Amino acid sequence: MEWLNYHHLYYFWTVMREGSITAACKKLHLVPATVSSQIGRLEETLDGKLFNRVGRNLKPTEFGHHVFRYADEIFSIGRELMDSLDTLPMTGRIPLRIGVADVLPKMVVRMLLEPVLKLPEPVRLICSEDKKENLLAELSLHKLDAVLSDSPMGSGLSVKAYNHVLGECGITFFATRRLAAPLRPDFPGSLNGAPVLLPMEMTSLRGQLDLWFDSLNIKPIVIGEFNDSALLKAFGQKGDGVFAAPSIIEDEVQRQYQVEIVGRTSGVREKFYVISIERIIHHPAVAVISQEASRSFKAQGVTMSSDIGDK
Repeated sequence: MEWLNYHHLYYFWTVMREGSITAACKKLHLVPATVSSQIGRLEETLDGKLFNRVGRNLKPTEFGHHVFRYADEIFSIGRELMDSLDTLPMTGRIPLRIGVADVLPKMVVRMLLEPVLKLPEPVRLICSEDKKENLLAELSLHKLDAVLSDSPMGSGLSVKAYNHVLGECGITFFATRRLAAPLRPDFPGSLNGAPVLLPMEMTSLRGQLDLWFDSLNIKPIVIGEFNDSALLKAFGQKGDGVFAAPSIIEDEVQRQYQVEIVGRTSGVREKFYVISIERIIHHPAVAVISQEASRSFKAQGVTMSSDIGDK
């Protein structure tokens, strides 16, 4: 089949939208003979009849309706392209549209994205937080450049994308000084019967924590369960219970929430991923996220062979 002439397709699409060649000619500022001729050329290219003449009117064929659906999507995307260009700043910043799974701790997200803001070529960061499944759907439509997540994309999804591991670390438990002091010496056994704040079920971290507690026959008292990690930490800051966070951000957690370390474990591991539609990452900002995250996790140095309390 010869190369599609989009001018011809646009004339056909306009006729379909306006309802007649006469109406389309007024919109296109062309004479009917020109439009009819261009539609005829399109029919030759596509090797199919787009309209049947019924009296003085044209009626789209089933083939015509089929072509129109594609044409409507093509020109709709074209409008989206022009609209998106209108929103770009005049500074020429590279846009990075990043999806953030809502279960990720905000501090980890900030750490992972910080190198993007230090690139020599300015980047305009556009973050969208949502459920991972919703973000992957947006990724498949090329509305996002990448998705940050605490778990890989499952095989059951009909999205063609690739998981890139950014790094992994153990878990640190935190509490206010009053609550942490008596729990620290006998950690992790001291968590048995202790008040804890947990992420909601169906998250990667919660599943691992439950298994870890069971393996050590630890039965904490669950004071609250939270979808939002920042809200969970806010309750922990007020002394309502012990809470866990990735060890790679333990300094930031202590400083921001004025809490102390109860203990650390490598028995629970948090992994972080960037998911992209590219097997090899080409977007410069996504590439620097991957490179710098790998360095940060390697330099973190809190990996432990056993469960220990903070000395």
